[in-house]
Amino acid sequence: MLLRAAVAFILIFSMNYNQAMAQSYSSHRQGDTFYNPFPGYKERSFGDFLHYFIFERFKGVASEEAQTFRLESINNDGAALRDNRDRFSITWIGHSTLLIQVDGVNILTDPMWSDRASPFTFIGPQRLAPPGLKLSDLPPIDVVLLSHDHYDHLDKATIIKLGNGPFYLVPLGVGKILQDMGITNYRELDWGDDFIYREIDFICAPAQHFSGRTVFGHNRTLWASWEIKDRQRSFYFGGDSGYAPFYRELGEKFGPFDAAALPVGPIEPRDFMGPAHMDPGQAIQAYLDLKAKIFIPIHWGTFSLGMDHPVLPLLRLTEEIQKRSLPAERFWIPKLGETRWLID
Repeated sequence: MLLRAAVAFILIFSMNYNQAMAQSYSSHRQGDTFYNPFPGYKERSFGDFLHYFIFERFKGVASEEAQTFRLESINNDGAALRDNRDRFSITWIGHSTLLIQVDGVNILTDPMWSDRASPFTFIGPQRLAPPGLKLSDLPPIDVVLLSHDHYDHLDKATIIKLGNGPFYLVPLGVGKILQDMGITNYRELDWGDDFIYREIDFICAPAQHFSGRTVFGHNRTLWASWEIKDRQRSFYFGGDSGYAPFYRELGEKFGPFDAAALPVGPIEPRDFMGPAHMDPGQAIQAYLDLKAKIFIPIHWGTFSLGMDHPVLPLLRLTEEIQKRSLPAERFWIPKLGETRWLID
């Protein structure tokens, strides 16, 4: 059983980190492979991956703790969201899935409703709490933003259910994956590209991460974060990323942001996760770099993806807020299914 689990995870989360020495973001592609061009990026080998997933991940520490963990949620039937025509709302559905409403446009980020973040139904990280909103209770979705192709962010079953109704904005190379799912209504963007949909500007921004859905697909598709801007508001969706200098550059060029949703986990083991996953302290620094008003933590509590307890990122985040004497009201920690309304 252990061997089968290890093989499954190798297929799912094969990590072949690459490092580019160029300092320019335009150097993040070489041939059909993408790179992280940021200074200080630390490469991880396939041997590191095997050591973590075979000798560390399957010790059962995280999974035992996850069995007793219950994420707090509220009952949201979606009625207010379906009636909303103009207010800016943010609803946390779980993990990196947010419903964002801007000027009557309904946007989903990294939609994930499946029970497992895996190509298999019998193995892989299992959901610890149901989605905060049923797929059937959503308002009509206009735009789907995808940050990268990992199974906890690009879920085939959910995409097939959403179908070609929404317009999909995706990083370079992800369109082929969507085509294989029957999706044709999409646009691929590179870092720095933008796309205007009903007077809302969507900007594809950098992230420090990696990609791949099989052992043979290392970094063949791009990873990204996203900016959403209308005439009055700006929102930053961080997807999945390690900490890098581009946050400060985005803040200087596009900030301040009204709100930023940033990943805060998994945390442990830090030497392994660090290059591609921020810890809460780094996420707060990214929030400050972006000059954002509101911080919304994502990528925690829904799946056990590291050695740490799924709620640890939230506890560490609270500690960091207190340690830095930051105003607590600027840190929104929504329950599953909770909607927050962004107002002046």
